[in-house]
Amino acid sequence: MGTPNVIFIMSDDHAAHAISAYGSRLNHTPHLDRIAEEGMRLDAVYCTNSICSPSRASILTGTYSHVNGVSSIWTEMDYRVPTFVEVLQQRGYRTAMFGKWHLGEQGEALPRGFDAWKIFPGQGDYLDPEMIDANGSAKVTGYATDIVTDLSLDWIDGLEDDEPFCMLVHHKAPHRPWMPDEKHKHLYADGDIPEPETFFDDNATRSKAVQGVHMTIADDMGAEDLKTPVPEHLRGEENREARMRWKYQIYMRDYLQCIQSIDDNVGRLLDHLDERGLAENTLVVYTSDQGFFLGDHGWFDKRLMFDQSLQMPMLMRWPAEIAAGSSCEAIITNVDFAATFLDVCGVSADEALPTSQGRSFRPLLRGEQVEDWPDAAYYRYWEHDDPFHAAPAHYGIRTADHKLIYYYGAGLGVPGASDRVFEPEWELYDLQADPAELRNVADDPEYAQVRAGLEVKLAEYQRHYRDEPYVGPGTPHPEWAPHDEEALVRVERYVAKIRATS
Repeated sequence: MGTPNVIFIMSDDHAAHAISAYGSRLNHTPHLDRIAEEGMRLDAVYCTNSICSPSRASILTGTYSHVNGVSSIWTEMDYRVPTFVEVLQQRGYRTAMFGKWHLGEQGEALPRGFDAWKIFPGQGDYLDPEMIDANGSAKVTGYATDIVTDLSLDWIDGLEDDEPFCMLVHHKAPHRPWMPDEKHKHLYADGDIPEPETFFDDNATRSKAVQGVHMTIADDMGAEDLKTPVPEHLRGEENREARMRWKYQIYMRDYLQCIQSIDDNVGRLLDHLDERGLAENTLVVYTSDQGFFLGDHGWFDKRLMFDQSLQMPMLMRWPAEIAAGSSCEAIITNVDFAATFLDVCGVSADEALPTSQGRSFRPLLRGEQVEDWPDAAYYRYWEHDDPFHAAPAHYGIRTADHKLIYYYGAGLGVPGASDRVFEPEWELYDLQADPAELRNVADDPEYAQVRAGLEVKLAEYQRHYRDEPYVGPGTPHPEWAPHDEEALVRVERYVAKIRATS
């Protein structure tokens, strides 16, 4: 059959529970579901730092944030850390990248290892976006999701028949401010989108740091997201519940409409592969850079280690090896992607990507049992107490049964993090007895032995990934990216801009 191709489709902030293949109560995504029906749905894929740039750097390099230098959205990837795309290009693959990059647009931070690329600056715009390529910057007419797909299809059509290729199709949607295409604005507009079961969670047993995040739909979702001011009769604490419900319907309507364009365009790409006779020998992957809170616990955004933020949807189709309609429950992280893509293409990550901290899960795609596969995912969020979300720095471990989180609450010099230091706090959740993560049992005597075992496992994983545990204000930490001072200036400008328009 020849050397396989790879098409890696990634959206931004697309929660797994907004895909019908994952049992969504909210929407229907027939084209994404097709990937699952003709391939595999992976049910326990987790990001290692739930925020845009860090997740993308981990995917490309197969490394954690403390290795690749991208700890926050204000840092740029260390150009000395190789990517799986560079390896494939060196081995004769044609390579391309279209859409959201979000790892810097200057000098060494620009995309590398690609024969063709065209990216949005920063987050990019939904309508008539500016795009950057090797020749400079120009506005492109149209809707962002359509544009990225058009570029991808055109690039495929320009290849020779026998050229193996790896193409990254990276959409902006459904990142805020959730601006849908006109053709989808009639969808989900009846005001009856189901609210999550945890919508009115009071978060009473959680850490003080988590209780203080600025991610509530009721109080923190603003007019820029809603595209309309809050009516006078919904303002004030006495109207909080009604205001929250009103905002939720607008938020979810726009969010789901943006996802509908993603689904339509995935369908276009799948159909094009069929027409070109490429479907059988092409690994098609769909994921998102992280999850997202869709009113769960009363929140929007991501960052925290709760499952709606932590889980990445992942659907994979490759008829040569993946059985149609299969699923996988093994714990996988985005650090494992690079090694897997290389393995599929016949390249050993151990030899070609020596900095990689991940492991190929290709045997799992074949339905094999891997006896020594990791039984936990290690997570670390670095952008402590940023000016808009106030999410605390934390790290933790997730197994199939439990989740242990340590909110160490210090910025450690990360660009975008504050200098405030919070009192360290722990959270522990029994995911079998409490899958909604409503009851923190970190200080429950009945869970003392469980917690002790998880603390040992957490330390083992930190040693394995060569990450430093927090031991106080003097904790050593990596040198963040080659452009820290520039990143701090960007933070200050962004803060000023948002405050001026809010």
